[in-house]
Amino acid sequence: MTTALVSHPRDFALAGPIGSLDAYVQAVNSIPVLGPAEEQALARRFHDQQDLDAARDLVLAHLRFVVHIARGYSGYGLPLGDLVQEGNVGLMKAVKRFDPRVGVRLVSFAVHWIRAEIHEFVLRNWRMVRVATTKAQRKLFFNLRRAKTNLGWLTRDETEAIARDLGVPAREVTEMEQRLAGHDVVFDPLPDNEDESPVAPAYYLPAPDGDPAAALEADDWQEQSSERLRAALDRLDERSREIIQARWVIEKKATLQDLAERFGISAERVRQIEKQALSQLRGALTR
Repeated sequence: MTTALVSHPRDFALAGPIGSLDAYVQAVNSIPVLGPAEEQALARRFHDQQDLDAARDLVLAHLRFVVHIARGYSGYGLPLGDLVQEGNVGLMKAVKRFDPRVGVRLVSFAVHWIRAEIHEFVLRNWRMVRVATTKAQRKLFFNLRRAKTNLGWLTRDETEAIARDLGVPAREVTEMEQRLAGHDVVFDPLPDNEDESPVAPAYYLPAPDGDPAAALEADDWQEQSSERLRAALDRLDERSREIIQARWVIEKKATLQDLAERFGISAERVRQIEKQALSQLRGALTR
């Protein structure tokens, strides 16, 4: 979106930082900050009357605050514009849930919702494999990054101090530090040039059918199973064997009614004979 399509800075701010981020920041900073009385009046209009224009004004007046929070997450390697957009979603959720009768400023209430949306975005996109899935791991993920004062590994004393501060076992701090230090690795990368041999793990995994012993065992089992099935069929009486073959072996399966007319019995009787024959076959195959 270009500024030529926007008639007012407030409209540009609502559009979100999908164009120039500097222009967006400049636009949101040009929107006046609400005083306590103005904020309270707008919040009551939205809360009591569902006035969407009042909700819009509340969101617009606090967009600069979202930018300020989002900048604190710039060290995760994610685009600041995306962080701002996620934070704006949290701000809108906060405005929807804000109760002006509680007596707190919207900014104090909204900080939780803004950070929550940014946290979820960071955890979804920071790595291909999520490093934190539980609530405790999420808390440890963000706090550990802030607690580390250097790029090296934590010493034992530092690990224990952070564990005490966060109220978690030292083992969990070490595990999260290892996850933070890891990097996404392509499972089957292409060689840098055509002369190099492939080095991806996928090239060195055994083929599912590559074990001769396993293949021989499977063939032997199949052959024995077929022999046992033929022997079991031979032990059935002629009518039962014909019903099983007509219902299960040949390509064009016969219906119960077809077999009932063929043998001059009811369809229910055919079903009973089929069930009894199948039971005998299962018993012969499992012995």
